[in-house]
Amino acid sequence: TRTQRDKLRHTHCNHAYFLCLTETECAKITTGLLKSRTGEFDLESILFLKLKSLGIYDLGCIGECINLERLDLSGNNITNITPLASLRLLVVLNLSANRISNLEPIASCESLQSLNVAGNLVSSTDGLHALKTLRKLESIRLKDNTYNYTNPVCKNASYRNIILEMFPSIKVLDGERVVGRGSDLYQLCKDIDDTIKAGMYKNGQLPEMPDCKPWVEDGFWEIKRSNNAIVDEAYKQFNDVLHECRLLNSRAAHAITQTERTVGLKNQPKQYAV
Repeated sequence: TRTQRDKLRHTHCNHAYFLCLTETECAKITTGLLKSRTGEFDLESILFLKLKSLGIYDLGCIGECINLERLDLSGNNITNITPLASLRLLVVLNLSANRISNLEPIASCESLQSLNVAGNLVSSTDGLHALKTLRKLESIRLKDNTYNYTNPVCKNASYRNIILEMFPSIKVLDGERVVGRGSDLYQLCKDIDDTIKAGMYKNGQLPEMPDCKPWVEDGFWEIKRSNNAIVDEAYKQFNDVLHECRLLNSRAAHAITQTERTVGLKNQPKQYAV
């Protein structure tokens, strides 16, 4: 009937609006959004969640996902991360490219091992002191040169050293290994880069560099023949000539034999049958 069709059309329009709100605008994280993105009926069952670049500025009920282990909220408009304080089992957290200046609520995420807050508004290392209680934290990223993400605090000349002193147990800082396998190479490259930059300018000007000189003397790459090599080459040529002489001798002997047989047959008397 017409009434049923109208109800069905109304229901369809509401459903389409809900999808549009959750998939496109997503200004606030709601229970409906979380369930539609993960397919879970219970928020406590959600372990992994990716809400990247959805225009989110209000974390809403995300704190109810108490068993969440991996969370990606990068590329949104988030400023307040207080709801994340209840996520005690969170291991990996990506908050890059937002507008966050206060990281204190994350101090309650006691299982956190990897934190990415590159591309935010963290202005001082003092704002990172609260995270010193995170004993399992191994990786911190405050800047990302690949995407040109950074924080105001990274402009501090001693930023790197301060972070390493503040978090002595971390293994990776801004994508570079500082402890363990490969850390020596990163440090060596950094030292070389710093040395080059320090010596690049003298009195505000580039020093004149002398012309590059050859590494080796002229004729270094030419192959020099030794006396033994000359003798060996002469011996080889002699053996080749001797081999050709033997072949000619063999052919001559064969020709003589054939000629003798032919002459012998001609000198034999003719025999006639009686």
